[in-house]
Order: sequence, then structure tokens, then C-alpha cells
Amino acid sequence: MDLAAADGRSLHVYDSGGDGPVVFWHHGTPNIGTPPRPLFAAAGRLGVRWVSYDRPGYGGSDARPGRSVGSAAEDVRTVADALGIRRLGVLGHSGGGPHALACAALLPGRVTAAVSVSGLAPYEPQAAGEWFAGMTPSGEAALRAAVRGRAEKEAYEASAAYDPEMFTPADHAALAGEWAWFDEVVGPALAHGPGGLVDDDLAYVAPWGFEPEGVAVPVLLLHGARDRVVPVAHARRLAARCPAAELRLGAEDGHLSVLREATAALEWLAGRE
Repeated sequence: MDLAAADGRSLHVYDSGGDGPVVFWHHGTPNIGTPPRPLFAAAGRLGVRWVSYDRPGYGGSDARPGRSVGSAAEDVRTVADALGIRRLGVLGHSGGGPHALACAALLPGRVTAAVSVSGLAPYEPQAAGEWFAGMTPSGEAALRAAVRGRAEKEAYEASAAYDPEMFTPADHAALAGEWAWFDEVVGPALAHGPGGLVDDDLAYVAPWGFEPEGVAVPVLLLHGARDRVVPVAHARRLAARCPAAELRLGAEDGHLSVLREATAALEWLAGRE
């Protein structure tokens, strides 16, 4: 379905329906917002109602140039109001992690708990070397281009190519198995160009519009210790800054293979409705 934001933008929304605990899915970069099919069996057992949307610039949602990570909370509030949802948990993977934390910080009384899987920590220019440490060269180059501004980022994406080295052997095994689902959400996200990806990366390296210290609800941080896309130091930094955070590390996992623990994370989240 499509909903109108307060500024007139269209938001493309997904809703599985039902009257169980609501989990709002925040997709990665670059994906569309289709809820994660590999978790449907667990969600069915838990009675979870999936709600999600395409972030601005992806799929059926209009672009919002200059958006911040924190602006996701405004869109989630719009969706929740339209669907009559009073309370919800938030679950984000990769680029969705910061957006899930944004909702936890900026929608007090509505968001019950948050899960961030393989998520970034806020960018700190004075500690840029530490923030980039451990990323594959292609991932670092993509985000350093964003630091230099929109023109540099757009130029980078015009010639960028997929780098399989960003993923560990465990990640590739996950992609060959049930998480082949990502093939269904990456292609459509880029069908009309890299605009959503560009806006995401620009937002990650700009002020987020909130501080992790402002997240008062329970937070679960799930991360692979061998992650080459978002190195595990990001999770450790978030854990140190979020007062209510629990950190779970997959010792042998990368950016995607850590999703093998997502069912347990969904159980943790649904139990806090």
C-alpha cells in the first residue's frame, strides 16, 4: 500500500496483518523494504505482524534528498498512525540498524525494544580512521566518497562494481542458502538507479539526528566478529554508548551469516511487546 507523508511524499508500505506483536523491519543498503522471508516461519510461530516500508528513494517511496538517519522516525510514526499501531518493536539489518535505533530514540513510549544486526555506529570525523578500520577497500572507498559530499558519492557509484570480497565464506554460504532472499530485494532497490543508496550513505556519515545514549528501551546488538562490511568495532562502540544494550557476537560470522541468529533475536524482540 502507499501512504502520504506530511510533506506529501509517497511511502510504500508492507503489512502482513494480524493482531500479534508488531515488528517494524528496517532494510539494509541497498534493499527494498519487503520483510525478511527467511524469518516468516519464526514470525508465524510467534504471531508477529510484520510492518515495513521502502526508505525514501527506494522502490515505491519518493526520495527525500538530505534526509538524516533520524528522519526515519517521522516516517515510521506516519505509518504506525495510519495503521493504528500503538506499540512496536524495531529490527534492522546492516543499514537498517541505525534507522531502527533512530526509532528507539525518537519514538519514546511507542517503540518497546530494538534489534540492530550488523549495524553501523555513528561516524565521528575525529576518529575516522577507527571507524573505517577493518572495512574492505571497496566499502571504505564508498563511504569515504560520501564523506566528501553528494557529487563525489554519485560519481563513485556511477562506476562502482559488486565486490564479492566484502563477504566472508560464511556469508557466501548464507547467500547460497535461505538468505538467497537478498536477491529479491537488492535488484529492485537499484532498478531506478543508486539514488536511495547515495542518500543512505550520505546520512550514515552525517549527524544522525539523535545520539545512541538517548535510546532508553532495551537494545540487542547482533554482530559477526568477522564482518568485513561493518567491522565488529562498530557494535562494540554502540554497546558502550547505548545504556540498555546487550551485545551478542557470532565468533565465526560475517555481515550476513550472523543472521543465522536472527530467529533468537526475533524471539527476544517479540517477548518485549
